[in-house]
Amino acid sequence: MERMRRRADFLAAARGAKAPTAAFVLQARVRGDEGPPRVGFTVTKKVGTAVERNRVRRRLREVVRLSAAGLLRPGSDYVVIGRRAALDLPFERCRADFVAALGRVHRGRRTADRSPPDPRSSTTG
Repeated sequence: MERMRRRADFLAAARGAKAPTAAFVLQARVRGDEGPPRVGFTVTKKVGTAVERNRVRRRLREVVRLSAAGLLRPGSDYVVIGRRAALDLPFERCRADFVAALGRVHRGRRTADRSPPDPRSSTTG
C-alpha cells in the first residue's frame, strides 16, 4: 500500500465511487494499471484545530492499516476524507465502517450527486 500525494490523484478519485460513513467518506477509483493500491488521507479545517485534524488522520491511517490487508485492490486509488466524528466513535466501529465502505465502493455504488443543477444547462427557454 502506497500513499497518494499529488492533488491530481485526489481529484481523480473524487470522480469515482463514494461511500459516506459517520467518521469518514471513502472515495475510490480504478487507475487501470496493476500497481499497488494507493491511499490518501485528507481532513479539512472545518473538522477542528490542527491537533484534532492530526488525531483524526492518525486514527484513520491506523484503521486502514489494520483493516486493508487483502481488501484493497491493485491498480486502485482510495481517498479517506476524515470527519469530526472520527474523534469520538469507537475504533472498532470505524474499522467495521471502513470494511463496509470498501465493499460499497468495490460494487461501484455511487452516492447521489447533491449539487444543484446548472442553470445554464436548462432546456427551457
